[in-house]
Amino acid sequence: MDLNAVLVFIKVVQTGSFTAGAKALGIPKSTASRKVVDLERELGAQLLRRTTRKLRLTDVGEVFYAKASRIASEAQEAELAVSQLQSAPRGTLRLTAPVEFGLALGTLLKTYMEENTEMQVEVVLTDRVVDMVDEGFDVALRAGPMPDSALVARRLPSARRVICASPDYLRRAGVPTRPEELSDHACIAFHAGSEGTVWNLDGPKGTTEIAIEARLRVNNYELARQAALAGLGIAMLPTFQCAGDVKSKQLEIVLPSWCSREIEMRAVYASSRHLSPKVQSFIALFQTLGAPWELS
Repeated sequence: MDLNAVLVFIKVVQTGSFTAGAKALGIPKSTASRKVVDLERELGAQLLRRTTRKLRLTDVGEVFYAKASRIASEAQEAELAVSQLQSAPRGTLRLTAPVEFGLALGTLLKTYMEENTEMQVEVVLTDRVVDMVDEGFDVALRAGPMPDSALVARRLPSARRVICASPDYLRRAGVPTRPEELSDHACIAFHAGSEGTVWNLDGPKGTTEIAIEARLRVNNYELARQAALAGLGIAMLPTFQCAGDVKSKQLEIVLPSWCSREIEMRAVYASSRHLSPKVQSFIALFQTLGAPWELS
């Protein structure tokens, strides 16, 4: 089938006449008419009823036009995708992430905006799972398992919860060398009740449960981090919360062979046939710079 003839047919229907269709395509009216006649001959069916005043689709023509125009639209989208991927990102990137996770994104956002000077960024930090389409977000950063969804998820480097403390605390209280020694230390527990707290750790000998003495109990990782920096005890913090402090040596990893299980991290965006340049360039930073929660 001659695809050019199909496109001519679509344009003739959209404009309502061979004259207008030919003008829109920049071809002679006789060429447009011949293309449609050839298409009808190839299909073995009449697509248009021609009168002196206007054109009308036949029943077969209506079915063919509906399907052909959808294919033409998808072809235009594909062409647009290629064009966009070759152009610089522009406009506004709307990004959402959980609050404590999103607080680690400062350096990444700085690099993104320096590399894409025509971009503006709007960040909404919320622990609520937003409706990306209805609320107009381009990309969401999410932690944990991905539920079944119409959204597309791009896997990012995983995070973990690691055991850490300030150098000052470790000088005063000593450095534990085995998980069991954590029970002898003042610990900062996340969201613990009044009862005892247990840390589940994965290490070279498998999984172990350690009962800790929670000197301080909090329901916010940022507060747990601040308490650890202040030397109040040993905390088990997500790497997206403490990676910067570890790199700057304000916190030290305790028992580096032991940590929590992986926390899956993903960049999520609405299902589409292609990524816009602004989203693609943002996700690419995780490959070039590494995730801000990686310790090395």
